[in-house]
Amino acid sequence: MGDKRLLGLTFVPGLIWGASFLFIANGLEILPPEGVTFARILLGFVALGLFPAARRPVPRGDWVPIAGLAVTWFAFPLSVFPFAEQHVSSALTGLLNGGTPIFVVMVSSLLSRSVPSKPVLVALAVGLLGLGLIAAPSLAQGSSELDSTLAILAALASYGVAANLAGPLQRRSGALPVIWRALGIAVLLTAPFGAPAMLRFHWQTGPVLSMLALGVLGTALANVVMAYIAGRVSASAASAPIFLIPVVSVILGIAVRGEWVPATSLLGGAVCVLAALLLAQARARSAEVSAAEVIRNARPQVKAS
Repeated sequence: MGDKRLLGLTFVPGLIWGASFLFIANGLEILPPEGVTFARILLGFVALGLFPAARRPVPRGDWVPIAGLAVTWFAFPLSVFPFAEQHVSSALTGLLNGGTPIFVVMVSSLLSRSVPSKPVLVALAVGLLGLGLIAAPSLAQGSSELDSTLAILAALASYGVAANLAGPLQRRSGALPVIWRALGIAVLLTAPFGAPAMLRFHWQTGPVLSMLALGVLGTALANVVMAYIAGRVSASAASAPIFLIPVVSVILGIAVRGEWVPATSLLGGAVCVLAALLLAQARARSAEVSAAEVIRNARPQVKAS
């Protein structure tokens, strides 16, 4: 695949994940929140299992961290979003998701017990400001909106933990085998409430198509595409989905569902995108410095006679 087509492919996950909050809102028209979560994860598990690469074996010792990934990446956060979208818009949920990189870096720093570099600290401060601006209008709209906003932030923190768990696992066993097994465990975890909720399903063509897109595209295909482009493009190019998620969610929320988004929240979303960009640049510079140090240390040292 040519470089331009490969770079274009990096935008696909962002478009899909940005639209997922619209799909969730539509899915709530035919299923209760726990049913949306269960159906999404089950559809993703079945669809991803169609790819032979996902069914490759993994070391037995990886099953415990994979179970942790099932909770932090799928079962918990994907349960939060449908419940939250009963009280806040799909656009606002997508805007908040633009702050995911902030939580990834914060969790990474806590786990490593290290203080981030100054550029990273600046990016984190910008990102927290953005999240504050996004959430600010919910303070004046009642407890339901505020509780939902706080729940979404907890889901993003869970994503931060998941991202730090996923890296080592995927390097050892491959992205698709790890994700597929985590989805399978998440199906079991969400089944006690999700499976009975499916009995309340009623047919509406549009929402049914949204649920199929949410599960097959958002929970399976987008991860396949991300696994394919990993290592084939630069880190900055691979971060394209992060920047697209809030933009796509706002455009679709306003255009398709007629949602109203406060100007303060829109400003906060833009600030979060800026923070994600600053983080990507800081990480790229850090990687370049590390590579330069490795090369310098590998050179033979000539001692003065």
